[in-house]
Amino acid sequence: MQFIPKEDVERLAPYGPLVEALAKGLREPIESPPRSHFNPNHDASTVLIMPAWKPHQVMGTKIVSIWPENNARGQSAVSAIYVVTSCKDGTPLAVIDGTELTLRRTAAAAALAARLLARPMSTRLLVVGSGALSAHMAMAHHSVFSLSAITIWGRHLDKAQSVVATLARAGITARATDDLQQALANTDIVAAATTASTAFIPSEWVHAGTHLGLIGAFTASMAEAELQLLPRARLFADNRAAVLEKGGEVVQALRAGLISEQDVLAELSELVALPSLVDGRRSEADITVFKSVGFAALDLIAAEHVLAGLAG
Repeated sequence: MQFIPKEDVERLAPYGPLVEALAKGLREPIESPPRSHFNPNHDASTVLIMPAWKPHQVMGTKIVSIWPENNARGQSAVSAIYVVTSCKDGTPLAVIDGTELTLRRTAAAAALAARLLARPMSTRLLVVGSGALSAHMAMAHHSVFSLSAITIWGRHLDKAQSVVATLARAGITARATDDLQQALANTDIVAAATTASTAFIPSEWVHAGTHLGLIGAFTASMAEAELQLLPRARLFADNRAAVLEKGGEVVQALRAGLISEQDVLAELSELVALPSLVDGRRSEADITVFKSVGFAALDLIAAEHVLAGLAG
């Protein structure tokens, strides 16, 4: 059994090839039950267990810990391990740093959705949030679009500036801001990746033509964008069933009667596999929203991609 640390995941899963691996892998059958969700401290701290498998081939199981208060301590809010098991004989094959795997597959899935739903000539990206996912979101979208401007917004400008410095070390130019309204007015693509429990992106600040990836709000009680945005937008999910159950803004908008389940027009695998049958963006003026809560098939695809790279 192999242990694959963070540095090897980073080396073996650069964003361009990883986005393509997800696009290919989502066309293949992968089985996964609903993720298990636990609150061991009876508060916002959360443990998720997410298995997925290809029968008679391979199974992956991710154990994720989400401690939102870690952000205030300067620690990552999310950590994880990923265990790969042979479905031929039950042998454990590898333990992968699940934190890096999660960050990369989450950002790559958001970038893939943006490629399918944003205006093709989009050149301006706004990353909302300055946590562990922020730089990854910028790098993943940078691998898909020819970006002329990348802006990082954070409630604390110094944290956004730290993300800008991280991107500079990767050869990517970005700028930091704490003016969310202005940043939203001057962008084509928004990638929101926060642990916010209350909506902070006003609907009226999102302009016609914008593509908005809502990557945070992974429980029904969380939200990043105002619910009133969803009836204005063409709405898509990473995984329809998971989003209808746990996707904060979507669940809350359903409860409020602002949208119906049919307003979730397609999920990511349908957008990838059936582009001629699924209407994504229909006009330059459409607002498109991609709601993501994460699902286990993405992890398995990313893990297989890492293992394939390790095998050479």
